[in-house]
Amino acid sequence: MDLLGLSGPAPDPVPDGELICSAKGCREQAAWGLLWNNPKLHTPERRKVWLACDEHREHLEQFLGARSFWKQTVAVAELDRVS
Repeated sequence: MDLLGLSGPAPDPVPDGELICSAKGCREQAAWGLLWNNPKLHTPERRKVWLACDEHREHLEQFLGARSFWKQTVAVAELDRVS
């Protein structure tokens, strides 16, 4: 969900195949792509992707948000995939 109404550039593609939640120790299927950017490392238009299951979505958004890295959350079906 884009809370600010900003639709930016396409995020980095995610690998094809099974998508697993990025939360430490979680092995659940991801349902969400959390788009983020570290302005000290990435150009403003770059969007990195963390994957999240329903259980860890809010925690990961808060983690990224506390660092002002979080930009947008989208369903994994909206993410570009690479083989």
